[in-house]
Amino acid sequence: MTLAFDPQWLSRYPAQEPASGAESPCVFCAIASGELDAHVIAETADTVCFLDHLPATYGHVLVVPKQHCQDLFDIPEESFQQVMATAKQVADALRDSCGASGINLIHATGQAAHQTVFHFHVHVVPRYDGDSIVVFPRLADPARKHEVAQRLRTALLTDPLPSQAEAESSQP
Repeated sequence: MTLAFDPQWLSRYPAQEPASGAESPCVFCAIASGELDAHVIAETADTVCFLDHLPATYGHVLVVPKQHCQDLFDIPEESFQQVMATAKQVADALRDSCGASGINLIHATGQAAHQTVFHFHVHVVPRYDGDSIVVFPRLADPARKHEVAQRLRTALLTDPLPSQAEAESSQP
């Protein structure tokens, strides 16, 4: 399946300030509660899935927790796991029903990452052969790999990944 992509109709989401109490309404909370119309495609007890109103490709879906969480640093682990499990199911459905030949799971935390709605969400973007979307433009200096690897190793020694901590605690 080859789909043409015409970017002329695209416009940016209006920037939404991070929620700072009841005076800042959250568009995704309004969708999750049914107060705002969206093309909802699925719902679980903890998540809601709906079509992106400015889709990158045919079938572009957002998966959001019903509970308001601002971003990756704010979402509880259990909610994160539920969102990711739901995103996997949506990806399978996109492959089976829309003929997607690939999938990108995309998340942005913070304005520097171009987060525009400050409610945690994952984009499930179906990819089609020849769609010409560039997700990673490769702008970082590869000569600095050693430096960044060392910084990350040090940080992860201080706060180990769950599997690292389990492995270390099981050794005599």
